[in-house]
Amino acid sequence: MSKAIRIYENGGPEVLKWEDFDPGQPEPGEALVRHEAVGLNYIDVYHRTGTYPLPSLPAVPGMEGAGIVEAVGKGVTEVAAGDRVAYAGLPPGAYAEERLIPAHRLVKVPDAISSEQAAAMMLQGMTARYLLRGCYDVKAGDTILLHAAAGGVGLIVCQWANHLGATVIGTAGSE
Repeated sequence: MSKAIRIYENGGPEVLKWEDFDPGQPEPGEALVRHEAVGLNYIDVYHRTGTYPLPSLPAVPGMEGAGIVEAVGKGVTEVAAGDRVAYAGLPPGAYAEERLIPAHRLVKVPDAISSEQAAAMMLQGMTARYLLRGCYDVKAGDTILLHAAAGGVGLIVCQWANHLGATVIGTAGSE
């Protein structure tokens, strides 16, 4: 039997319960993923405490993970059983050994990237992409100011912006 961390009420770390969990079989459009690594983010704490309420309780928190596709539901063409994948964002459910997720949320992971790295970088990488390509299309010759340059998002943005030919001015909270 698979295991998961579930919460039945909002609160501190003591509300996290490690227990048997059957994710079920994939429905049309879904994939069953066996996690090799999951990301831990501040939003997970906000979900646990109720600051950002989950849709319902009990719930399995966690917004980011990487692993192997075990099975796919009818009509899934994005991924196949055996593919290495990662994801970030809704729906929650990453704090589990196995979980069901809409297949369109999955990204195939290249062999050169470990599952640990993939699970830890998806949310920060999507945020970096949004900042460099969504808010403004950063290009060679641009100068950008980046606060919290030493954080997860900041490190990706600094490297990516430098690769694009931009000048990066970064701030940090300490030396």
